[in-house]
Amino acid sequence: MSETEHAHSSCYPVVNTLNIIGGKWKVLILYYLNGETRRFNELQRLLAGITQRMLTLQLRELENDGIVHREVYPQIPPKVEYSLTEFGKTLIPVIDAIHAWGIQYAEECIKHKKLVQE
Repeated sequence: MSETEHAHSSCYPVVNTLNIIGGKWKVLILYYLNGETRRFNELQRLLAGITQRMLTLQLRELENDGIVHREVYPQIPPKVEYSLTEFGKTLIPVIDAIHAWGIQYAEECIKHKKLVQE
C-alpha cells in the first residue's frame, strides 16, 4: 500500500457510504421512504424533476445494495411498492444529520448576509 493509499484508508467507510447514497436523488428517495411505503408514481411526484428512467435506476441500485425493498403485488395492473429495509433504516440518522446540518447552514448564510449588508 502506498503512503497516499495508507493516508486515505481511514476514508474508505465514508467513500463506501457515498457510493451507496451519493448523487442528487438517492438521499431524497431515502428521505421520502423514511417511515413510509410509497408507490413509484408517488415517489416521482415527490421528486420533482426526476425522470422515470432515473428513478428506476436509483431505486434498482438502492434495492441491489439492500437499502430499499421492492414489493410487487400480483394483480392487474401490477402494483409495486417501495420501502426501506431494516438495514436501510439504519441510514435514517445519517439523513437526519444531513437535514439538521442543512438547516444550520441556511441559518449561517442568513447571518452572513446580514453581516455583509451592515
